[in-house]
Amino acid sequence: MTNAEKLTLAKHACHIRMGVIEGTHSAKCGHPGGSLDIAELLSYLYFVEMNIDPKDPKKADRDRLVLSKGHAAPALYAALAERGYFPVEDLKTLRKIGSYLQGHPNMNETPGVDMSTGSLGQGVSAACGMALGAKHAGKPINVYTIVGDGEVEEGECWEAFMFAAHYGLSNLCVVLDRNHLQIDGTTETVMNSAPLEEKLKAFNFNVVTIDGHDYDQIEAAMQAFHAETAKPTCIIMDTTKGKGVSYMTNSVDWHGKGPNDDEYKIAIEELNAAYAALEQEEN
Repeated sequence: MTNAEKLTLAKHACHIRMGVIEGTHSAKCGHPGGSLDIAELLSYLYFVEMNIDPKDPKKADRDRLVLSKGHAAPALYAALAERGYFPVEDLKTLRKIGSYLQGHPNMNETPGVDMSTGSLGQGVSAACGMALGAKHAGKPINVYTIVGDGEVEEGECWEAFMFAAHYGLSNLCVVLDRNHLQIDGTTETVMNSAPLEEKLKAFNFNVVTIDGHDYDQIEAAMQAFHAETAKPTCIIMDTTKGKGVSYMTNSVDWHGKGPNDDEYKIAIEELNAAYAALEQEEN
């Protein structure tokens, strides 16, 4: 990937973060912390990796993305808007009565959403079903699912991992967002799931660990996924919760609340400055 391509993706990621702040500020609620930390991943998936068409959101042979950590919907919506599935201005309707952008993704209402999620553990299970269905149909469809490190405290996740390995779902890419924080504190304090690499390898996954904010590492991990033909892949992605907004960075307090007017102003000013720096670097 060239530096110019990485700069373009970084600008998309910055717009995604702006969308997260716009939505959660307008809603006066939501989950900004765990949304901000997947901006680089979403920009790569939607602008490089996935076979999709915003003009035909339901095309049969498209790749699928299942946001198993469904509370990070503000990031998914911002990415979909950035990719052209619906107007960016609609992000301000997040969680409003009558809006198609509710607090958790709804596949029946929102263009580009492949699975309704929110109950933790269920999204990765649905992704397994999609991957197996594509295998049976002989279709070259890849299924990507984003799982939280707090979410893997759910036993259903490990049932799904066992299923994926048993059926050799090499078209399934599980991205495990390891930011070490969940609603009640650190994952290590609430329910320590370490060592994740060893556990997933024992479940017969192809396991790759990366810095989730580094595009070169994201690209290399996706290449490793495509190179694997016998087993599912899990990309364990180390991230910083609240990335991009100073007072939200690595703060458990911002797992599930929206910024007030003053906080919104600070966040948008910081993100605008970050975007301007990217433009300066580009020039």
